[in-house]
Amino acid sequence: MDHFEPRGGVLHAEGVALDKLAAAVGTPFYCYSTATLERHYRVFVEALAQVDSTEPPLVAYAVKANPNLSVIATLARAGAGADVVSGGEMRRALAAGVPANRIVFSGVGKTRDEMAAALAAGIYQFNVESEEELATLGAVASALGHVAPVALRINPGVDALTHAKISTGKDENKFGIPLARAEAAYALAATTPGIRAMGISAHIGSQLTQLAPLEATFARLGDLVTRLRAAGQSVERVDLGGGLGIPYKRDEPAPPSPADYGAMVAKATRGWNVRLMFEPGRMIVGNAGIMVTRVILTKTGAAKRFVVVDAAMNDLLRPAFYSAWHDILAIAPRAGEMTATVVGPICETGDTFAEDRVLTPLQAGDLVAFMTAGAYGATMASTYNSRPLVPEVLVDGDSYAVVRPRLDIDALLALDVIAPWLKPQANES
Repeated sequence: MDHFEPRGGVLHAEGVALDKLAAAVGTPFYCYSTATLERHYRVFVEALAQVDSTEPPLVAYAVKANPNLSVIATLARAGAGADVVSGGEMRRALAAGVPANRIVFSGVGKTRDEMAAALAAGIYQFNVESEEELATLGAVASALGHVAPVALRINPGVDALTHAKISTGKDENKFGIPLARAEAAYALAATTPGIRAMGISAHIGSQLTQLAPLEATFARLGDLVTRLRAAGQSVERVDLGGGLGIPYKRDEPAPPSPADYGAMVAKATRGWNVRLMFEPGRMIVGNAGIMVTRVILTKTGAAKRFVVVDAAMNDLLRPAFYSAWHDILAIAPRAGEMTATVVGPICETGDTFAEDRVLTPLQAGDLVAFMTAGAYGATMASTYNSRPLVPEVLVDGDSYAVVRPRLDIDALLALDVIAPWLKPQANES
């Protein structure tokens, strides 16, 4: 469920008419719904009420999905922690009000500087992804007089049955320590100076639409916990990752619900006697955001009708990168329908949002919304073709705030520095 609904023939974000918002901030722009963010977080937490956890489960929002400070702050106010994968994301989480003791640092290539900053901040846990990283973290922590709390990220060798570019738990993926080396790696962690081995973690991929791969992963983790304890190791925490999928097509069956997921987790982890941790991202923010764009023109090619909008692949990369689907809704729809390919103005054939899509009739000046754009939308944007990053807006009831202003061309040019020998000399005409 989201809070983007038509009222009086015009699509609204909660109580704000999107045509009026477009007139105020210009197009294209991203728009996020506070009510949807809060609801999705609450539903996920409530789904975990039945799980057996030694402490309340830590729900660490995956900042990579949408790192806007106001989005993170909304979730932090609701009680969320943060799963971060860079020093920059950690700084964002802290700046948005996430307590350091609710921050988990994941990622396959943490630098020494990032490790040191996270230790200084006092984060809750490092998810360590290799024996080599373990040695480096131990050395950094020891040099600073700290002890790093660590969970070993295990690669369980499970196919998440999702897009190849967002699958992270197969043997050939770069993430985690292979399951066959897990016990030896844990024993190494337990004896490495500067390290406190706290538990294990796994994350097999994103946009999972079936529970079976997750259930298989959790079974392997449960077996590993048993073996580690039999070997005399202490296991206090298990991070079960994220990846629960969301519906991108409104007319297709929805993926498993948080309630279904929670029931599966409760059954799979019963008796583990650990604190459970979760890293939801897309499930929280995906349907909480849209991108609004304006039609520049429509044109008829030799084989297709095109709708050219002022957003482009640099603003929303998912369709070009993943061949991803986003529902496209007119802000003020007309009766009837048309079939068209929706494209942006970038000089790439790949700058295509939808092929031969059935739409309400559109013409120059019309506004349309790309739905379910709250996750991996603005965060993956670029300035390709010297197109400035677009604004992000947060709506709360009848109010809105621009939570990332539009970057203008002058600001974009100011990011470059002309080499001294290329600058005009004073005596040049």
